[in-house]
Amino acid sequence: MIAATRRFSRPPAWVMIPGLLGAAVVLLPVSGMMTRLDWAELPGLLTSESSLDALRLSIWTALAATVLCLILGVPLALMLAHARFRGLTIVRSLVLLPLVLPPVVGGLALLYTFGSQGMLSGTLDLFGIRIAYTSVAVILAMTFVSMPFLVISVETAVRGMDREVIEAATVDGASRTGILRHIILPLIGPGLVSGAVLAFARSLGEFGATLAFAGNQQGVTRTLPLEIYLQRETDPDAAVALSLLLIVVAVVVISAAYSRQQRAQ
Repeated sequence: MIAATRRFSRPPAWVMIPGLLGAAVVLLPVSGMMTRLDWAELPGLLTSESSLDALRLSIWTALAATVLCLILGVPLALMLAHARFRGLTIVRSLVLLPLVLPPVVGGLALLYTFGSQGMLSGTLDLFGIRIAYTSVAVILAMTFVSMPFLVISVETAVRGMDREVIEAATVDGASRTGILRHIILPLIGPGLVSGAVLAFARSLGEFGATLAFAGNQQGVTRTLPLEIYLQRETDPDAAVALSLLLIVVAVVVISAAYSRQQRAQ
């Protein structure tokens, strides 16, 4: 009976055709790029000073942006999941705007807000703070483009919770902070992990907003995608090698996170 149920719950065989074509759209370009790779020269290409600087900068800024997304994005997702007011759809659309906005537009928006001639330049100058064209600008650009991925994952998880569990905790006299800490956060754990992984992966691949807002200074703002873009003009083999490195790092992070999530389920 169970075997028959599983068999009928599977999609029809014809679904495999568009499904495999969809996989090919993603995998074929990656395969094509790897055919251009000079494997013998790979170690030398990946260990140049500029490549290592870009890799180190990309990793720590992406991690910092992910932490910032968690600190700011989780409360924002909780607010959106529980809010009930006219205009909520517009507010949610604005919060998720970076999902559809060209990254370079996001970079310009950040520049005109936090730059030396931006909206907050007077306040920042008052405290001696300079953000544009620094590593902080890289983190802000990454956070701007990646936070919506975390917000969507967490908000979806919150909306899918069993409300009776929360109502039972309320009847037992649990405080709102206690319910958040001991019930809501554990229940949305898988969604939280998925959102954090997506935010990290998006941060790691960020290019347009970083270039517009942070510039391109080696060791300070030149992340791995920017290094790949520059190497493409002068050393295509190095650009392909760095692209492979970026793919490997992203695949390892996503695979590790989803394997952990599946074991937890």
